[in-house]
Amino acid sequence: MTLPPTLDLTTLRAAYRAGDFKPAQLIHALYRRIREDGDPAVWIHLIPEARALAQAETVDQSLPLAGIPFAVKDNIDVAGVPTTAGCPEFAYTPEETSPVVQRLLDAGAILLGKTNLDQFATGLVGTRSPYGAPGCVFDAAFIPGGSSSGSAVAVASSLVTFALGTDTAGSGRVPAAFNNILGHKPTRGLLSTRGVVPACRTLDCVSIFALTPHDALEVFSLAQGFDERDPFSRRAEPQSLRGPALRLGVPAPEQLEFFGDTGAALLFERAVDHLPHCGWTKVEIDFTPFREAAALLYSGPWVAERLAAIEALMNANPEALHPTVRTIIGGGGRYSAVDAFRATYRLQELKRAAEAEWKKMDVLLLPTTGTIYSRADVEADPIGSNTNLGYYTNFVNLLDLCAVAVPAGFRQNGLPFGVTMLAPAFHDAALLRLASVFHHSQRLPVGATNLNITELPEAGASSLSTGCVELAVVGAHLQGQPLNHQLTARGASLRSVSKTAPEYRLFALAGTVPAKPGLVREPGFAGPGIEVEVWSLPESEFGGFVAAIPEPLTIGTVKLHDGSHVKCFLCEPHAAAAGTEITELGGWRAFLSQQSR
Repeated sequence: MTLPPTLDLTTLRAAYRAGDFKPAQLIHALYRRIREDGDPAVWIHLIPEARALAQAETVDQSLPLAGIPFAVKDNIDVAGVPTTAGCPEFAYTPEETSPVVQRLLDAGAILLGKTNLDQFATGLVGTRSPYGAPGCVFDAAFIPGGSSSGSAVAVASSLVTFALGTDTAGSGRVPAAFNNILGHKPTRGLLSTRGVVPACRTLDCVSIFALTPHDALEVFSLAQGFDERDPFSRRAEPQSLRGPALRLGVPAPEQLEFFGDTGAALLFERAVDHLPHCGWTKVEIDFTPFREAAALLYSGPWVAERLAAIEALMNANPEALHPTVRTIIGGGGRYSAVDAFRATYRLQELKRAAEAEWKKMDVLLLPTTGTIYSRADVEADPIGSNTNLGYYTNFVNLLDLCAVAVPAGFRQNGLPFGVTMLAPAFHDAALLRLASVFHHSQRLPVGATNLNITELPEAGASSLSTGCVELAVVGAHLQGQPLNHQLTARGASLRSVSKTAPEYRLFALAGTVPAKPGLVREPGFAGPGIEVEVWSLPESEFGGFVAAIPEPLTIGTVKLHDGSHVKCFLCEPHAAAAGTEITELGGWRAFLSQQSR
């Protein structure tokens, strides 16, 4: 079979519904791709193909992730499959699958294998493994990022739809930025860490790599759940991000650091300049408390927590550790209990200082990393390069934040750049919805494919939309248009960019302020289809939104080009008849562009 151009959830589900192929056919084709084209350093252990095929052939098609391929970082337990944490001498074979993986298997997902990592999840570079080091998918001379290197590359290379990693200091975000995919670091404790080899047990998170924020949010919703057997598990307390104009905090210019990478600096500047297009405002904040908290992670007693996790191996067989990992973790022995308490007191002071900055902003926007390094750069300075990569990442778990790394463009040399959106704990779903708006508006390729993010099919109904109404907009409520704030102020998030079925006509209405189009259905008409944005609006806000719509506009149901139906702005026929038909242009943006010439 011919594999689809991308393995995102929506594309695979649409293909399954259409009968293009069955789950077992997809899994067989992916194993062939892994054998023939894949980088062997991505994997530490592949599930036997026969076992994966058997699961695919018998999967219950009613399950939410039925037939969806995924991978797991090899510091997360899967029953009967060795867990190495990147160290052969440490390896063991667990009898029980970690709850976070089991939830996904129970949802119908098909596990293909365990992925490579920086040994004991110690590193942001992705090269500290005796199992080899995968390269950045855009240039193998550059690092893939770590520690969840294999998981990120597997997703970006279209070997799996999503993958689990872990994130203590940035391991779920840095590899995402280096491979042009989405990396979600959840609120600590929302995904069980039972069955995960600890790095810093009080800070560890299971992270999610995906091609789109929609995919990450759906996986997150299925993977999370309170685990009574995990002492660090927390019950979800979902929080929203709402306001007339969301405030995104950005460090003062003198606090930004790009380590000489002018391409990254330019791309971050462009990302900040793009915020108004998404309906958001920029506010300048003091990055000092965040930066000082970051310094505590590796220049303080939390290194001793890494030593606590593998002390027996360190004492019995230190040569089993990668030299750089041994140097870092071995340094944990110099810290005392007094040092730990002093650092805890200092962290509390920094948390209080950070609270003052959070009063100025709703979301913090940062470069995911200030730069990217070649393999040669890291070999020449393994600790210094790693430290630089943690400049914008190391504080996040210490300050109890959630974060989403989002693609944000490419340097002139073809290497990707990413930004990270951060918010206080329990804002995960809201943050991922904001990431979706930003991601779509960037119109970038999906992973390492040539497919633009806006070319993906509509997401359709899923657990992502629980409690929400899918609403298509065609004019003044589009991103960057005058009335878009009426959606964002009600907590709406952009789901997709699409177009209607052919039987719709579009008119520029006369005398409307601000200028608006009118969409009218005419059965039997064969037009080009009209461009729409599909937004997810909380049900609690839908009634108030509809009540504010002036005549001659109404809310009805529209058929999209893929045959699905959503709520949409429509127009009374008498008003359309008095307007100017612009159907042939295919959408309101094209009309505005023509008018501005």
